[in-house]
Amino acid sequence: MRTKIIIGVAAVLGFALLSQQLSASQGVDVKQAHSMVAQPGALLLDVREPVEYAAIHAPSAKLIPLGEVGLRLKELEAYKDKPVAVICRSGRRSAKAVALLQEAGFTQVSNVQGGIQAWEQAGLEVTKQQ
Repeated sequence: MRTKIIIGVAAVLGFALLSQQLSASQGVDVKQAHSMVAQPGALLLDVREPVEYAAIHAPSAKLIPLGEVGLRLKELEAYKDKPVAVICRSGRRSAKAVALLQEAGFTQVSNVQGGIQAWEQAGLEVTKQQ
């Protein structure tokens, strides 16, 4: 009987972890992300490289390249329990950043599906290099 309870608890915990990982990789579409970061206290985190960011970015986005996210967690500490939408060019780097932030204890972090490409295609505001 005790073994069945342990197996049941392990299954529930495993499902919860899998759900969290799937939500990180699936994320939110750009319209959902736009609405999310319009809320007070929310953050749009751009994890592309500075040259990419300079070429085009969402006006409210904070730039921290993916390779620096782990080193700059203190800068993001204020957002640990607030909505954070992570964006890159297409959604791959941001998915990695989401996983890293979740491991660091961030509770409301989402990957922006399609990245800045989808953001611009959706007609959302962008700042472009002239």
